[in-house]
Amino acid sequence: MIVGSVFGVIALLFVGLVVVGAIIKNNRSTSSPQLALPSYSPYRPYDRPTDTPTEAPTPTPSPTSTGTVNPPRQVVLNTTLERNTLYRAGGLPTVSCPVGSPSIYSHSQLKSLIMKTSRCLNKGWSRILGEQGIDWRPPGYAIVATKGRGACGDFPQVGSIVPYYCPRNGTIYASTGAMAKGSGNSLGYGQIVGWHGAIISMMAHEYGHHVQQLTGLSNTWWQRTQRSSSSSGRLALSRKFELQATCFGGMFMRSVAGTYPVTPARRNTLYYFYSRVGDWPGYPRDHGSPANNNRWFRQGYEKNKAFQCNTWLAPSSSTS
Repeated sequence: MIVGSVFGVIALLFVGLVVVGAIIKNNRSTSSPQLALPSYSPYRPYDRPTDTPTEAPTPTPSPTSTGTVNPPRQVVLNTTLERNTLYRAGGLPTVSCPVGSPSIYSHSQLKSLIMKTSRCLNKGWSRILGEQGIDWRPPGYAIVATKGRGACGDFPQVGSIVPYYCPRNGTIYASTGAMAKGSGNSLGYGQIVGWHGAIISMMAHEYGHHVQQLTGLSNTWWQRTQRSSSSSGRLALSRKFELQATCFGGMFMRSVAGTYPVTPARRNTLYYFYSRVGDWPGYPRDHGSPANNNRWFRQGYEKNKAFQCNTWLAPSSSTS
């Protein structure tokens, strides 16, 4: 319940990610130094016990040609932040996900787009998680036109436009009206970008929190947060957690780029968008600077490898 409350608060604060009045041109790109994380091979996730080891479901034993039964293979998952089993998964496979040109200002069309894209997210993530023995299940969705109340609180929060993921019931909550048209003093993603890909990339970020939940990253992050004795330490952990979800969102947008489609101009629009979201003055520093949001979205998009989204081993300067 505590974790769920934290996500609800984070969702409210995430309104600071939107720059009011930004005008984006599709052919504009923002450069950001790329990170050079080490390959996964030096990490040995099974060298020592993990914080909360679990066993993945195994198939029913089947008889061999000699009539004996093969014992089930036990898969011990590493749920630590730095050496999580997820980092062995590689990149998301190419997923065919043509979505056409829906109107983001139509609730029915935007909701249909979100649900269609969720199936594309499922195809990619279920495959690479399953290959590592990680138990996968899809998230739930609660998509409304204006506002509602979810398991982790109201959505959107007052004056907010952003969706949120609630780990209490594994559900993503979102308001199509708020995301497209804005709320209060906050412009909607549709008003700022004018392209549904920005909204979907934010939904892919929320799906990234679901991936963190399935792999034990969420629980381990929260345990470490509770052990932190300083506010600055807790904020630093929150930034790494959020920037990792942004990186996962970038991985997904790359996986569907060929059919979605994400043209070079639209890719640059996403880069520019993520260079304008982050912790702005007046908001807690819990999501990372605009420069680092851009950095980690590009990291996921351009490298598309799970271990390249390991914010927990990255230099602190890249998660500030």
